[in-house]
Amino acid sequence: MSAAPPPATAAWREGDSPGRRRFRALGALDLAAGGVLPDVTVAYETWGALNPGRDNAILVEHALTGDAHAGPDGGWWDGLIGPGRAVDTDRWFVVCANVLGGCQGTTGPASPAPDGAPWGSRFPRVGIRDQVAVEALLADALGIPVWAAVLGGSMGGMRALEWAVGLPSRVSAVLLLACPAAASADQIAWAAPQLAAIRADPMWNGGDYHGAETGPHVGLGVARRIAHTTYRSGAELQERFGRARAADGRFAVESYLDHHADKLSRRFDAGSYVVLTEAMNDHDVGEGRGGVAAALSSVTARAVVAGVDSDRLYPLAQQEELAAGIAGADGLRVITSSSGHDGFLTEIPQLAGLVKELLG
Repeated sequence: MSAAPPPATAAWREGDSPGRRRFRALGALDLAAGGVLPDVTVAYETWGALNPGRDNAILVEHALTGDAHAGPDGGWWDGLIGPGRAVDTDRWFVVCANVLGGCQGTTGPASPAPDGAPWGSRFPRVGIRDQVAVEALLADALGIPVWAAVLGGSMGGMRALEWAVGLPSRVSAVLLLACPAAASADQIAWAAPQLAAIRADPMWNGGDYHGAETGPHVGLGVARRIAHTTYRSGAELQERFGRARAADGRFAVESYLDHHADKLSRRFDAGSYVVLTEAMNDHDVGEGRGGVAAALSSVTARAVVAGVDSDRLYPLAQQEELAAGIAGADGLRVITSSSGHDGFLTEIPQLAGLVKELLG
């Protein structure tokens, strides 16, 4: 692990290098649960070019701790997106936006509120539907009436599903990977100690720590250790680490989790972690729509639904429910992987096959 302590927040701030990010001010957002979030800004990246007919746009949805940098040059789906790849940027105009509540340029807890101070504890509870509403405003601003496809896994899959159910006329095809129709009690239970760890960190300060020298990186690290265990499979951890010990005498698997905890604390914000985890907990595509079955039956987009056979966080039964309920899904596709839930990120050849099946 790095010797220097992590910053109070690793959120992108005005004055930091924008990298490939572009920014779009979208104005006020009416929240699904009530209230208004003023002055929403979204950060996004694009690859390829929008054609004259404006019908070649694909939206790529990132997961919990992801960001808008999905494509070439080290993006989290680099192997899928680019010239000649499954999501061929010589053919498609690809958009990936940092999610509402995130910390990489889109409005979130670390962003300045109207009074100029960070939102912190004042940032409202937002849900998957609010996040999709922001993406719809971005699509409007970019002049995209209908997405040729929306692709997403995990939390990104939740948003892709919400697009297909909530805005069916604006989605032609959808790829749903390792995601549920609604968060289960088991998933909410796994999230509970993560949230508790962050809030128990003395540096959390009720969510108002962004101007301090030190933030709740200890609690965030504990949360990441718990989460990362659910992202991988027990078989993989056993094969990679077993009972081996590191040079300091600790179990090697403990050092592995320490590494991922330290890494996240240097690129993410604890407040965003809380906001986004709560949004995932709240996810229920059937709420207010007559239940999950009724919501899924409203999907008109072509759909490919896939899960990972070793996923212990979002098990295959949840994707089976999606595939059975969406008329255009044509059954469930299964990704074979020892990587657990993270197979939706790592199994590039299998993912490429699914994308090509969807896009033709």
